[in-house]
Amino acid sequence: MADYEHLLVKNEGDTVRITMNRPQRRNSLTEGHLRELLDAFESAGRSEATGIVLAGEGKAFSSGHDFGDVAARDLAGVRDLLRLCTRVMRTVEDVPQVVVARVHATAWAAGCQLVASCDLAVAAESATFALPGGKGGWFCHTPAVPVARTIGRKRLMEMALTGDAVDAATAADWGLVNYAVPDGELDGRVDDLLARATRGSRFSKAVGKQTLYAQLDRPEADAYAIAAEVMASMSQSPGAREGMASFLDKRHPEWTD
Repeated sequence: MADYEHLLVKNEGDTVRITMNRPQRRNSLTEGHLRELLDAFESAGRSEATGIVLAGEGKAFSSGHDFGDVAARDLAGVRDLLRLCTRVMRTVEDVPQVVVARVHATAWAAGCQLVASCDLAVAAESATFALPGGKGGWFCHTPAVPVARTIGRKRLMEMALTGDAVDAATAADWGLVNYAVPDGELDGRVDDLLARATRGSRFSKAVGKQTLYAQLDRPEADAYAIAAEVMASMSQSPGAREGMASFLDKRHPEWTD
């Protein structure tokens, strides 16, 4: 396992737990932090794990980009930083594991982008979410990309244009997170959701996750074409064969993957 400066990574059974660990900087996303996140997710993606939990240590899940890092860069440097950040977000979507965000405090700007990029999210009731660039000088253009695809246009416009924070209950109502729960129940609810989301054939679920992202936001005809071809192909996989056979035989399935 890699020795990270900005992250804590633990393997617990079938789960990889990635915890951002720059509490003194509210887990702001410097280039070094982003490179470590990319490496951690790529490494977890190559593992036999079935689930990944992304969390933050300290008083913030993540406050977004580190302005000290950004302000020191010229145009080309900021462009490179944003491309790296985008690669991290896309990798969260691309890994075959189910990724759950465990949000315990502020998830702002690119931190909110991270939450929206995870497959699932559970927030403590004390958590808040914001795209604060709307009331500052640097608009949250890239954080708005996955948030828009998660909560819809009008809600996105409110978050992006006002820059105001929304509480966890509102985030759950809008679909930015799956659940808002009492702070003391956060870990239990994260683990429960992950357990429910990782049941069944690992290979089937990995292809299922990747196909969902491939068809989202496409015209309906294109989405059906993608989904139908993948579903037909996957009908021949060991997981599908075992799932159907166990149903027909009225027995519990035995997953080999």
